[in-house]
Amino acid sequence: MFKRNTTPTLNQSKNESAQPVQAVERITSVLGAGVIWHGSINGSGGVRIEGAFEGEIALRGMLVVGETGRVTCQNVRANTVIVAGAVRGNITTQKLEIRASGRVWGDVVTSAFATEEGAFLRGQIRTEETVELNLEPAPETTPAEAAAEETIAQTPIQIPPPEVATTPLSEPAKAPRKKKSE
Repeated sequence: MFKRNTTPTLNQSKNESAQPVQAVERITSVLGAGVIWHGSINGSGGVRIEGAFEGEIALRGMLVVGETGRVTCQNVRANTVIVAGAVRGNITTQKLEIRASGRVWGDVVTSAFATEEGAFLRGQIRTEETVELNLEPAPETTPAEAAAEETIAQTPIQIPPPEVATTPLSEPAKAPRKKKSE
């Protein structure tokens, strides 16, 4: 009754294979509620902001601004942006979702836009076929990981000499046996 159709559609030729399913984006870092952060978030991965952030965001991955999250950036750039809190600044993303509790003050450039009833957007929205985020290429390792690998590579391995037993091994203590009651 609910069998999957395996024959190619009109738009799909027999030689063309189906697009592979992309992995679900995950949140790998969280800025917790009550935390105030000034600086920049760059790199790849998923970030959830529940506290207050001010600075620059250029993220290859997902950015989630939670209900308690407050973001102030001149331009937020990420593959996917979900806003349930407040964002003050322009957003450039491939996919933007503004939840019912979400508030955005700024212009938006995106290729996919979704909103819930009650969401707020003050600014212009421009939808494009494709959106260039102009993110720097992802490094194979972060500077901290590269420094750690360098330190490990330069540290000589020291193997302690085997210890010679000079004291006899003691026998394990025996637990007293309970008498059987008759």
